[in-house]
Amino acid sequence: MIDVIIAGGGPTGMMLAGELRLHGVHVVLLERDEEPTEVVRALGMHARSIEILDQRGIVDRFLALGTKHPLAGFFAGIEKPAPERLDTKYPHTLGLPQPITERLLTEHAVEAGAEIRRGRTVVGLSQDDDGVTVELADGTSLRARYLVGCDGGRSTVRKLAGIDFPGEPTRVETLLGEMEIGVPWEEAMPLMLEIRKTQKRFGIGPINGAYRVVVPADGVSEDRAVMPTLDDFKQQLVRVAGTDFGVHSPRWMSRFGDATRQAERYRSGRVFLAGDAAHIHPPTGGQGLNLGLQDAFNLGWKLAAAVHGWAPEGLLDTYEAERHPVAEEVLNNTRAQIELMKVEPGPQSVRRVFTELVQFEEVNRYLIEKIIAVRIRYDFGSSDDLVGRRIGDLALKRGGLYDQMHAGRGILLDQTGSLSVGSWADRVDHLVDVSEELDAPAVLLRPDGHVAWAGSAQEELEGALVRWFGAAA
Repeated sequence: MIDVIIAGGGPTGMMLAGELRLHGVHVVLLERDEEPTEVVRALGMHARSIEILDQRGIVDRFLALGTKHPLAGFFAGIEKPAPERLDTKYPHTLGLPQPITERLLTEHAVEAGAEIRRGRTVVGLSQDDDGVTVELADGTSLRARYLVGCDGGRSTVRKLAGIDFPGEPTRVETLLGEMEIGVPWEEAMPLMLEIRKTQKRFGIGPINGAYRVVVPADGVSEDRAVMPTLDDFKQQLVRVAGTDFGVHSPRWMSRFGDATRQAERYRSGRVFLAGDAAHIHPPTGGQGLNLGLQDAFNLGWKLAAAVHGWAPEGLLDTYEAERHPVAEEVLNNTRAQIELMKVEPGPQSVRRVFTELVQFEEVNRYLIEKIIAVRIRYDFGSSDDLVGRRIGDLALKRGGLYDQMHAGRGILLDQTGSLSVGSWADRVDHLVDVSEELDAPAVLLRPDGHVAWAGSAQEELEGALVRWFGAAA
């Protein structure tokens, strides 16, 4: 029997496959498309996503191909530089087209031993107390202990599992594509910048040897699966900018809406949802791909613990308990951004007031850290503000903390040298070191880098070990 089947080979699915293989879990990833997509929906990664790549020792391959962009204008396009001294070693956005991100994550998953099967479409599933049977379009079936749907906003797995997807339908639609333009960029750019002063859903810019074109659509299409035509782009460019910029030779064309929906639950028995299968929202702030990667990072080690038999009771349920509120917050802030980007007088008045508020550093910092996800704190029921938070790459005597996290195990960072992980040594590393950046005698870190416990008492530590890492070996 397969340990885990993943449906969907986008960034979320590939991230999850790599995480599971880190723990020796037998993973089969099913992707319906024969070839990777060339559509560039996401353009980069925020700080927390870059951090998790660093925690697994693969960040250099992404940094080598990406471009660092300053964190400015990421909340509804309101231009304001990011505040200084953000709590991350990556205080920027890493510009990297989604196909490249997906390719690098795929290479990592395959190197780790994940089995990728392309051209495989899930059409049915059934589950019992022992596992999940997945039926494929070619008439074959597979059996696994768990199934994770990472198959996008129209998730087949979500529908087959009977999980509701409530929310708000698309109210405004936007065209997106890559194509050539028929005028010099030096001529097109000033007009583009002038229009963007009021219409934030419009833009043209060079990318991959062509131009990325974004323009409001003429209403909402009845079937968003039907791709727009070049004439649709020309018509809307003339309507918004007064010219179609001579667009021609499209590489790909797509559309997206502002629907916000979230799965009623992230788990149904042995079936889980992650990424867009669990939540969809407008792309404002560039949070979608990042949210999916972080879902996978949270779920991977927990599923591995269940497969290997040491997961404490309720561990798998913490995935939904922790990630559902995070996505809910993203849906909320993207809704707010869409309102602030509308061109009607009312929203524009609110935008002007909001622009004034962002001039206050506390407001600016709050919004930026919300977007880049470095201030997320899971509720572990502790009054200690450190517990539940992700930890940064602390400077230790032996180097950076993230260098010690590549294996995906728990870590006891012990500044006292007097504690012990005892019989949990098969799943938790005991790291005796000190950091001027850590204001606690010791911290217990989960494999995803969130603080599970802080203190100095061995008895309290052992309680936390049982809670997160199960019974002693």
